[in-house]
Amino acid sequence: MPNVPKDLDVAKRAKVIEWLKTEVIDQVSRLFKALWEGSTARVGDSLASLIMSSYILGRRLGIPYRELDDLLLEKLRKHRQEGHQLEEWYQDISALEEHMRKR
Repeated sequence: MPNVPKDLDVAKRAKVIEWLKTEVIDQVSRLFKALWEGSTARVGDSLASLIMSSYILGRRLGIPYRELDDLLLEKLRKHRQEGHQLEEWYQDISALEEHMRKR
């Protein structure tokens, strides 16, 4: 691989981060449209794309995938312990925490 001047590499990295930020916003928009239309397949696709873009954005910002998983698990544990409404009503927090731990 040819040597790329450092300032060009920094500019490229910044551009990629900005692009990923727009991807996250775009996927949120697509999700809302899919919800409005009632398309289960498009909702699932949008959610998957949003999660993917979020993980890759985190990686580009220096957060390894494993660390992001660990941060998510810690947040779930905290919400469960604090009695988050979704946990009280539907046990969504503990269900997701269990899913994440089994992966």
